[in-house]
Amino acid sequence: MKSLFITGTGTGVGKTVVTGCLARYLQEKGQRVVTQKWVQTGSKAGLPLDIKRHLKFMGKSLSYIKDHLDLIAPYTFETACSPHLAARIDKRKIHKSRIIKAFQRLSSCFDLVLVEGTGGVLVPFNTRETLADIAKDLRLPVLVVAENKLGAINHTLLTLEALKARGFHILGVIFNDLKKEDKKILDDNPKAVEAYSGVEVFGVLPRRTAEDRLYRSFRGIGDKIWRRLT
Repeated sequence: MKSLFITGTGTGVGKTVVTGCLARYLQEKGQRVVTQKWVQTGSKAGLPLDIKRHLKFMGKSLSYIKDHLDLIAPYTFETACSPHLAARIDKRKIHKSRIIKAFQRLSSCFDLVLVEGTGGVLVPFNTRETLADIAKDLRLPVLVVAENKLGAINHTLLTLEALKARGFHILGVIFNDLKKEDKKILDDNPKAVEAYSGVEVFGVLPRRTAEDRLYRSFRGIGDKIWRRLT
């Protein structure tokens, strides 16, 4: 398996942390890993903030990707909004062919490409297509990231239903504890999602903390993903 599409139940659910942790884990397994962000919004020109965070988790400097910068972040927009609106504001077009070519070139240079999606799974990049359509064209398996909170069951099940309806291979789900909430709800959400969807929940990451501590919490999740990948 040469690649993975990491999407979420919405914006700000922890996709960047999961992508960075997984990249570090796979790197420690001897894989030459690179992360990619097809469309970054809410970021000034240059290397997207999400890619910088991935590199920090991986313990890599900019030199690791200096020859691939144009491939790693094909489109960057300053306005923090959906890709289709960000492109409209900047009077630019997002071309699917450019994203696909960038992904294919990265795939030829690295063992694994981890693509972090933008927002949720059905985020549009033009008037007709979503980022999920690109992932489907590339036949990428999907890892879903969900914020663990009240309402997470509905959000996550809807995301999984949308992916199933489009014929995706869903690798599994990771929950993130981003806010302090009722522990009974937080404990039940992953169990309920797994029971109702039949999709494996790999685990739950704790509330925000330093990269190294987050990664230590991620290792058990990484073991489960590794077994699925191999």
